[in-house]
Amino acid sequence: MFRFFEGLVDPYRPYVHSDTPPRRLWPFLKEYIQPFHGVFAVTAALSIIAASADVALIWYVGRMVDLLANGSPQEVWASHGGEIILVGLAVLILRPALLVANVALLHNTILPNFGTMIRYRAHDHVLRQPVGWFESDFAGRIANRIMQTPPAAGDAVFQTFDAVAFASVTIVGAGVMLADADLRLLLPLLIWFALYAALVRWTLRRAGPASKASSDARSAVTGRVVDAYSNIHSVKLFAHHDLEMRHATEAIETARVKFQHEMRVVTKMDLALTVLNGFLIVAVTGWALLLWYQGQASVGTVAAATTLVLRLNNMTYWIMWATTSLVQALGVVQEGMETITQPIGLVDAPRAQPLRLTKGEIVLDHVSHHYGRGSGGLRDVILTIRPGERIGVVGRSGAGKSTLVKLMLRFYDTEAGRILIDGQDIARVTQDSLRREIGMVQQDSSLLHRSVRENILYGRPDATEAEMIAAARRAEAHEFILTLQDPEGRTGYDAHVGERGVKLSGGQRQRIGLARVILKDAPILILDEATSALDSEVEAAIQEALYGVMQGKTVIAIAHRLSTISAMDRIVVLEDGAVAEEGSHTDLLAQGGLYARFWARQSGGFIGTEDEA
Repeated sequence: MFRFFEGLVDPYRPYVHSDTPPRRLWPFLKEYIQPFHGVFAVTAALSIIAASADVALIWYVGRMVDLLANGSPQEVWASHGGEIILVGLAVLILRPALLVANVALLHNTILPNFGTMIRYRAHDHVLRQPVGWFESDFAGRIANRIMQTPPAAGDAVFQTFDAVAFASVTIVGAGVMLADADLRLLLPLLIWFALYAALVRWTLRRAGPASKASSDARSAVTGRVVDAYSNIHSVKLFAHHDLEMRHATEAIETARVKFQHEMRVVTKMDLALTVLNGFLIVAVTGWALLLWYQGQASVGTVAAATTLVLRLNNMTYWIMWATTSLVQALGVVQEGMETITQPIGLVDAPRAQPLRLTKGEIVLDHVSHHYGRGSGGLRDVILTIRPGERIGVVGRSGAGKSTLVKLMLRFYDTEAGRILIDGQDIARVTQDSLRREIGMVQQDSSLLHRSVRENILYGRPDATEAEMIAAARRAEAHEFILTLQDPEGRTGYDAHVGERGVKLSGGQRQRIGLARVILKDAPILILDEATSALDSEVEAAIQEALYGVMQGKTVIAIAHRLSTISAMDRIVVLEDGAVAEEGSHTDLLAQGGLYARFWARQSGGFIGTEDEA
């Protein structure tokens, strides 16, 4: 039975991706609701039937009281025994079957699959955002919104069916039943309902914004806490426990104040609801007793009316809490939408084709990019890198080296000019095909919190075990990998490396990163301080391996240690975002310009600069 209900909707079904998802709540939810249309319709029908059945039972209690009051047991049983048995069978068999189906649809079909679908699609959308988008926010806050939005949306749907639909039918049924007993009994119910609706409206108008503000504040706490945990080495190194606590406490206190405001709304609502329900009980029960005293209502009518208002009294608290929970959930969804509905800032061009790499020629044609600031980055760079050519790129901090690499990988679009690979504008080819043709080793090789094997195979997931080990050997990593063991007892290539590879030394991370790129074997290779984290002995071995990897590839190597690029075919010197000099190591030294001064001033082989952020 469980598998039947759980499999009614596939949360991973194919869907049309949108680079500009709806930014308003209902259009946003509508896209996710579409696969559930049939399930929602059946669930709504069952909720209505179940609520109607409960009201009918209260009506039948009143009828039974009148039957028992107007005859002996033998007479009642002789006349209505069959009817009582049928009602009993309905309560024993039919009602549980309806409720089980309703509950199964809610708990086993809707709740697991609806939230999963939102989380799956939201994560898919966020992963498609450009690198610059992630650089402008806390990873913790992004992850928090991805995690809290789906259950909030599921809770909103659940409350809609479990409380709102059920309660609406119950109130309507109560009105019909009271009117049928005596039309005058309907008057206090209508007065109560009008006041109750006004209270609900008042609560919703205040609970929604308060809930969103509280959710925003909680996300801020998560962002600050995760930021500290992600940089725990810096926190410990600078002995800034107290500073981080003050930084977090500010956000925690803001979250507390926002939550207090939210709870004040709830307390005011609860007090008003208690007064309203007291009025309903006294008004309906008192009026029913008055009608009975005057001989205008039966004992059964008094019993049914009293039972009904007591049920409404209990249910209205539940309804109000459910309605408040619904609004709070929608507030959380709206807060999450601020992240997961942001348009994709960098997309493939219409009808973009895969990159067809034939030779590996790279041309920068009057390329400028300043990150929208009007300064920094690159300005009017003209550069041609011939197929198979190995060039080194040097320059002071802020000269534009990192910008050059980011533009070539199309992490950003150029603000002016274009970049061509084998005559194809990279802005006109698919991003994935472009990056598949480029291998990059960064100064800080960030690893995934997975096994060593998974990290190396990230370069080429379909590689064989032998190919993976061969890549590790070429990166001088195989021997130390065999000695690894994580806290769970996994060893060697199965050992997990920790978040961003923190369980490994800088040199070990760098060598695993090198192995990953060696395994990828892309025709274009970018080295951004590829051996900076290695000791001299290992660096010499890695340099030899890299020279082997470079054969037949177009290579761009960024370095501060000039000795590591002195053997390149050509060296490009960047200054203030422009190409200041270019030529071989010997030619540039002979020119006596920037490069020659860098070479003369370097200490231990370094320029003494660092890459721009």
